[in-house]
Amino acid sequence: MMLFTKLFLAHLLGDFIFQPTKWVKDKEEKKIKSKYIYYHSLIHFALTLLLLWDLSYWKIALVIAVSHYGIDLLKLYVTPSFKNKSIPFFIDQVLHIAVLYGCVYYGDLFQHTAALIDQIDLNLVTAFVFVSFPAAIVISKLLEGMSRHIEDDHESLPNAGMYIGIIERFFVLTFLIAGHWEVIGFLIAAKSVFRFNDLKESNSRELTEYILIGTLLSFGMAILTGIVYNSF
Repeated sequence: MMLFTKLFLAHLLGDFIFQPTKWVKDKEEKKIKSKYIYYHSLIHFALTLLLLWDLSYWKIALVIAVSHYGIDLLKLYVTPSFKNKSIPFFIDQVLHIAVLYGCVYYGDLFQHTAALIDQIDLNLVTAFVFVSFPAAIVISKLLEGMSRHIEDDHESLPNAGMYIGIIERFFVLTFLIAGHWEVIGFLIAAKSVFRFNDLKESNSRELTEYILIGTLLSFGMAILTGIVYNSF
């Protein structure tokens, strides 16, 4: 496990710390002709050997550097075809991490992967899946009748409310499972502070009641999910 941690740290340093914005822009513009894509791969090679501090791992460092070059180059060419530019970024990161994982456990890759899958807590996964989009849809259905009375004349990011609700339920569920009920009160207080100005400016009792009901439903679902999970 320590070997994977060192490789992952080298990846984080190489991809996010020792890669200036100038390099990124040059690679996006010139792609394979950019000299920085080669510098970037060499940095990953050097960082891997540096953190492992053992020249006998040079083959692993070489595999990581070469694969990093290939994956990054592929990302540079396919990214323009994506409307959402974050998708190729995350795919790129998943592929890099998969290479690191393969380098560490190549001797018993199948057995180790199977063991990891067996350790997955499906009850926990189910709990977090439920408080994400399913809970958001349930809440929207429960509030559907009330939402018709709310004037939507304020500017807001698309689906921002839904994602805020999902994130807050993740926090509530996490703290509840960890046994820290008191933090949930701070989350409610923090959300109230951020919402205060919006409610003050709108001067709408209906909007205030709508947001309050939605917040209580959101927190209530997360708390109930946590209680059910802890009961198993």
